[in-house]
Amino acid sequence: MKAIIRDRYGPPGVLKLSEVDKPVVGDHEVLVRVHASSVNPVEWYQVTGLYFSRIGNGLRNPKQKTVGADLAGRVEAVGKDVKEFQPGDDVFGTSGAAWAEYACAREDRLVSKPANLSFEEAAAVPVAALTALQALCDKGRIQPGQKVLINGASGGVGTFAVQIAKSFGAEVTGVCSTRNVELVRSLGADRVVDYTQEDFTERGDRHDLMLDIAGSRSFFDFRRALTPKATVVLVGGRMTYRGLGPLPHVLGTLLTSRGRSQTVTFFVSKSTKEDLAVLRELLEAGKVRPVIDKNYQLSEAADALGYLGEGHARGKVVISV
Repeated sequence: MKAIIRDRYGPPGVLKLSEVDKPVVGDHEVLVRVHASSVNPVEWYQVTGLYFSRIGNGLRNPKQKTVGADLAGRVEAVGKDVKEFQPGDDVFGTSGAAWAEYACAREDRLVSKPANLSFEEAAAVPVAALTALQALCDKGRIQPGQKVLINGASGGVGTFAVQIAKSFGAEVTGVCSTRNVELVRSLGADRVVDYTQEDFTERGDRHDLMLDIAGSRSFFDFRRALTPKATVVLVGGRMTYRGLGPLPHVLGTLLTSRGRSQTVTFFVSKSTKEDLAVLRELLEAGKVRPVIDKNYQLSEAADALGYLGEGHARGKVVISV
């Protein structure tokens, strides 16, 4: 089968399309004929090999050559202990090698694909939407009527966060650039701040919950836009090719917020069947929709990753297989 692999860390150009053996399904796994995947910052850091991403992945060279978390496709085979799925089922979820024609995924990281979504749309969901959902609910403890500020509302996580926050009855302010104002407004944001024209920290509005996705402002800056007991969830920061990536922003914000009345927290999302099922319900009900910026073919995976690395993607970048 064809798959995207890498033998070393480096820029997106280290990725290559190769012929590899079809994976053998484990007892608790599902073999999926992948129809689509998508691109996330996690792949950027894994491929480029920023220092923190090498922990557990190989300090000099990557232990795992395959790439890709999100997947949507059709079940080809199931392990002997799999109960929920059977060949022919359409599914979406996460794997560790989804940039390929076939990939194995654990049963507990898959759910059935919503019938109202294409494979490409479904593949855009898992990592980004799980991050948004868990940031808002598990870490942010979102409540109806709260004022929620999303800094970085037009990217993969941000477009889902706006919609999910609205589905929970929040009043949402999205921060983005000029070209994305109408997009964020169309997703349901009550207010949209164009950061090239206005400083969202000086508007005088106070918010109960903030998702800091862009990582563009310091704690002392955005604290002006928060209520005294607000919660800030750090989702990430600017992608870089060298250095420590988002870590300086995350660690700096955590340190400068110590002793303050606001709560600042950082987390890494997890793929769970329960949260994927919540997302599926929102997708089926039409309360959440994926936003796809560009669609690449599997052979163009390096270009897709490079485009994401530029930092200007509107919504998700998808790879068709």
